[in-house]
Amino acid sequence: MKFLTTNVWDETLWLNIKDIYYEAFPDHGAKPEKIIRNMFEKGLCTFHIGIEENKPVAMALTGSTKESQYLIIDYLAVKKANQRQGIGNELSLYIKNWAVNQQSFQSILLEVEAEKASENLNRIHFWESCGFILLNDYIHHYIWVPEPYLAMVLPLHQTSPPSSGKEAFNHITNFHRQSFKIVNSNN
Repeated sequence: MKFLTTNVWDETLWLNIKDIYYEAFPDHGAKPEKIIRNMFEKGLCTFHIGIEENKPVAMALTGSTKESQYLIIDYLAVKKANQRQGIGNELSLYIKNWAVNQQSFQSILLEVEAEKASENLNRIHFWESCGFILLNDYIHHYIWVPEPYLAMVLPLHQTSPPSSGKEAFNHITNFHRQSFKIVNSNN
């Protein structure tokens, strides 16, 4: 598999990956395109694309605030027809290696739904198979979505990653807060 990474909004690229994104995160699970564009405009995020036979089969949206040493995996999705082939693991490993090469991140953080449904447990198992550690000492409740969330962490170096879910969610919620702040354009 080939990979493409960009921190610049690319309309053609978006048109090629948005179906993967919306297939994996339907209804209210996805950030609106307007917010993602805004995140790129503010320099908060990066797309990572997995490509096979010249077609995107997986995508991830990662991000970080300027002052943070933590990369957040906001979304990772594999096209349904290509799932259960190790593509998600490959993309996760690619993101890990990319983050290490940036030399500015100590850990990768993400959030997973905390309810004990089989789909959620499968997601947790997937991320654990990618090396992430579940921080199950704290369950986070957002005011705008009904589901509770847990944090997961992947340390990149010997430095100490967030040791508690609450600490991890301080970084995750700060990232989300900045993501939803709209850039004022006076054009």
